[in-house]
Amino acid sequence: MSGAGVRISINHQFIMSNTYVPLISSGVAGPLGVLHLPRMWQKVSLEASGKLAPGYPGIGRGFDAMTCAALGLEEQAVKDYIKQHKPTYPQFEAWIKKNAKSLNSQAIEKHNAAVRGYDHDDETRKEILGNCRLPDDASAPKDAVNLNNLDDWHEFHQAVLR
Repeated sequence: MSGAGVRISINHQFIMSNTYVPLISSGVAGPLGVLHLPRMWQKVSLEASGKLAPGYPGIGRGFDAMTCAALGLEEQAVKDYIKQHKPTYPQFEAWIKKNAKSLNSQAIEKHNAAVRGYDHDDETRKEILGNCRLPDDASAPKDAVNLNNLDDWHEFHQAVLR
């Protein structure tokens, strides 16, 4: 078309969920080697943006509290930093390096062993396995990391894929 053409603007808007189930496993470590730290960053980041799925705390009493305690971090300071600065994960780890009171290989390995070795109570295990329609038998996971993964995947499926 020559001259003054007609401009057509189409505004495509994709509607997505307003909240997100965190899908980084507690069994994942970033470059610092701290298990659960990437998940905690994701959950607190989502919470700070008002996008954390219902039922998930930004910093809860389980692995989140264990991670903060192991590194000598104040939970509120973690939340405040993420809310104010919206860091990428590498930026968050840089902040951790500057603010953690106990960031050494011994503290990290002790923490990682505690995360790997934590088992959910029978009631929690049975609830997660039941929601996932898995038998509570000898092949069923007992550890919290794998049970939490199953729970997250189930919640993600319910919220997004169903």
